[in-house]
Amino acid sequence: MMNNFINCENNEKMLIINADDFGMSYCTNTAVIELLEKGAVTSTTVMVPCPWFPEAASYCKTNPQANVGIHLTFNSEWKTYKWGPVTRDSDVRSLVTREGYFPNRIEEVELNAKPEDIRKEIRNQIELAISMGVKPTHLDNHMGSLYGLVYGNDFLEIVFDFCEEYDLPFRIPRFIPKELETIMDERIVKKLKERILSAEKRGITILDYLIGNATGGIEADYNEAKEQLIKTIRSLKPGVTEIYVHPALGNEELKAITRGWKKRQIEYELLNDKDVINTIKEENIKLISWKELHQLKKHFNS
Repeated sequence: MMNNFINCENNEKMLIINADDFGMSYCTNTAVIELLEKGAVTSTTVMVPCPWFPEAASYCKTNPQANVGIHLTFNSEWKTYKWGPVTRDSDVRSLVTREGYFPNRIEEVELNAKPEDIRKEIRNQIELAISMGVKPTHLDNHMGSLYGLVYGNDFLEIVFDFCEEYDLPFRIPRFIPKELETIMDERIVKKLKERILSAEKRGITILDYLIGNATGGIEADYNEAKEQLIKTIRSLKPGVTEIYVHPALGNEELKAITRGWKKRQIEYELLNDKDVINTIKEENIKLISWKELHQLKKHFNS
């Protein structure tokens, strides 16, 4: 059953557009702040371990109304632009490489991370964010490193503990797309469904649907990405959907960080595209934030 506070009789469609990776770089921060203030994205999530987190936190402190969650981060995927744990008060060596950074790949998190170290680092990322001015509206996870998507070694129940403690929603969809189920190991799908049920039983606010590649592949040009995004928007189902994006300014800084810079620039431009904005209006889609979703659920349950 979808979020039952949605008006199903009228086929109401609600959409969260979340900008991931706030705090990752200056060019990301600039793009995300602009899009937040325009209402082109309805929320964002900040990477606390990253170099430009202090600037993101400063924005949050002076703009407490901003819908900013925490992008729990446990991997550092690029070769020459790295980050590591914020934990300083204890040993979390199971989370890092010999050089002291988070590992490149999410499967390394599944294979090596100890649950107690995951728990310490999650708490410290949340507490550091709060101490620097972030009022978190929700939690999600950078690149799905805590979901157990590779080997089935997930850390989601630990995440749910923090969702309950801090009263925060979490990015996990009630419905797993059929096309995703067909390519995933049956054991992993079964465990993920168990975690979804667990989140619901704990009373954690979650989504109905999650879309992570609404603009096509890394090689898509602007027109291809635009066509894909508009198609995705038009095909949204009744209920609550989140589309997550990674907007950034495609400058020399971003080009030095990732070969995927063009896709991030395109996503930034698409969120400013009048045709995309008009499609959302034409389809009678209600844009909401994670904060608003959480408040709706609380009101319904009161």
